[in-house]
Amino acid sequence: MNRIFPTLTTIGVLFLAGCAGRGPDMHTVDHVDLERFMGDWYVIANIPTFLEKEAYNAVENYALNPDGTIATTFTFRKGGFDGPLKTYTPKGFVRDTDTNATWGMRFVWPVKADYRIVHLDRDYTRTIIGRQKRDYVWIMARTPSIPEADYRELIERVEGLGYDVSKVQKVPQQW
Repeated sequence: MNRIFPTLTTIGVLFLAGCAGRGPDMHTVDHVDLERFMGDWYVIANIPTFLEKEAYNAVENYALNPDGTIATTFTFRKGGFDGPLKTYTPKGFVRDTDTNATWGMRFVWPVKADYRIVHLDRDYTRTIIGRQKRDYVWIMARTPSIPEADYRELIERVEGLGYDVSKVQKVPQQW
């Protein structure tokens, strides 16, 4: 019973979020090489979902399944670097196989949350994941920190996508 309530709450929140208004179409990158995209991505900053509030050392890991879905493992410490380890394992589904940049991310069946790769640098070391509704965003990198100038550039990109960047929070990383 202790696990059912949070799951039902998550479903409800995702459903209600899906009913919210949409902004102008959010364009994705032209193409994502899924093999190169797989692996660990450190969450540098985000507009956090309720699950991610007070997240420390947040890391998203992707692994390509034989059926083309993406096994995802999201881990973080809750409330501090020594806080309890939290792990979530949503499954990704590539919705646009021409670009591989638009996914559905399923935490709980049957809901697939919008997940768009809207920026990806040439060497696959930094990315921005957005949502059409511009309610959540994630700036991620292959390393737990990036230079401040690069961070500012990514924040400018997020703002250019139509996000309220005053809501973006850096995610503490200490490894």
